[in-house]
Amino acid sequence: MKNYDVIVIGSGGGAKITSPAARLGLKVACIEKDKLGGTCLNRGCIPSKMLIHPADVALEIREARKFDIHNDPKFSVNFANLINRISNTVDSDSASIAAGYAKNPNIAYYAGQARFISNKVVEVNGEQLTAEKIFIVVGSRPQIPVIPGLEGTPFMTSTEALRNPQLPRTMIVIGGGYIAVELGHAYGALGTKVDFLVRRTLLRKEDSQVAEEFTKVFSKYHTVHLGAVPKKVEYRNAQFTVTYQSATEGERQITADALLVASGIVPNTDTLNLKNTGIAVTEEGFIKVDEHLQTTVPGIYSMGDCIGKYFFRHSVNFEGEYLFQTVFEKKNVAPIRYPPVPHAIFTHPQVAGVGKTEDELKKEGMDYVVGLNPYKSSAMGMALLSEHGFCKILIERKTQKILGAHIVGDEASDMIHLLIAFMCKDGTLSDLLNMIYIHPALPEIVRNAARKAKDALAAKG
Repeated sequence: MKNYDVIVIGSGGGAKITSPAARLGLKVACIEKDKLGGTCLNRGCIPSKMLIHPADVALEIREARKFDIHNDPKFSVNFANLINRISNTVDSDSASIAAGYAKNPNIAYYAGQARFISNKVVEVNGEQLTAEKIFIVVGSRPQIPVIPGLEGTPFMTSTEALRNPQLPRTMIVIGGGYIAVELGHAYGALGTKVDFLVRRTLLRKEDSQVAEEFTKVFSKYHTVHLGAVPKKVEYRNAQFTVTYQSATEGERQITADALLVASGIVPNTDTLNLKNTGIAVTEEGFIKVDEHLQTTVPGIYSMGDCIGKYFFRHSVNFEGEYLFQTVFEKKNVAPIRYPPVPHAIFTHPQVAGVGKTEDELKKEGMDYVVGLNPYKSSAMGMALLSEHGFCKILIERKTQKILGAHIVGDEASDMIHLLIAFMCKDGTLSDLLNMIYIHPALPEIVRNAARKAKDALAAKG
């Protein structure tokens, strides 16, 4: 039995504990079954954005003619070089983490699958480790739906799609969430003809007005089959055929060179043998934690995707910093209090949001007003020749506080930060209106939406 002060299972968000705890002089065991750096670095945020940015550039080239700039529409993409550059970059970053850990005498890195023997005993590679404090940060993985014929075919999940060196001529995407529309957009903009099979609607967790606008625009670039339920998958002669039930057309078939399955995620907790512990999980397998992120076993904490609260790298970073402060530095012993947690979807058009959706406010019976301004009703929108997109702000009528904000359109992931900052400081509509905005920058769209909210308040008396 090897004794440590701290065991961290998972090297993505877990990095917020491993190195800081080691800097305090504590002996830390880091266990990782895959490449160091977790989902974000190796098969998520970073490689996907390295693929999406070139796709955005390709789309701009294609659409340059609307600015009276003409180019050869038959431009080429060296997809293999692009993918190799992305893979080499993230692999190098991952390797640098291992090199750093090797130089740190307080960190012992175990490359292998962690399994609990008992509450405070973890086995990895045949060795047993124990520590007073254990942090479970094992993340999640793509969910594979049960579709007859799918198993055993060379379909891709997001993991394979980010390492695939061949750009397919045609591709089917099963799913309508953020991973589906991000990677589908990337492949589509780089030259693949993409068909989406979506059970209900695209981006169904977004504000419904945002989802509607997104679907309208996205469908101009890709073929989107809404209300399509996959029934069977066949793979013959290097071709995928998916039989699906259409809500409007009955049973249909579609054939393509590639198949991407992006239908959700599941937590990696089923790999840990938690049945040998007193750690409670939900029906879906997410670890139950209290308001201090402690599991049902004292001294064992968890955070990130595997607790099922928020599925973003920025949220697990926040949780990791909270745990380090409370467990090790003792600077903060209060329960965790999340500020407004924002998100963004890097597709075309971009989507970003923070706070409540209008659908949620209606269900809660809140008294609110809406300020909505389209991109085209702004100076920069005119310069961009914007045909779509808007900023939507939700304001509580009595206090004039910002309850939520949602943007669909160019640079939404950047523009939303203006509203995140105001919400974190309990900002009001007056605060939004009383600042000077640079003219003619895109954030004037936010200002214009705030002005619309002011008009709505006046109209309601």
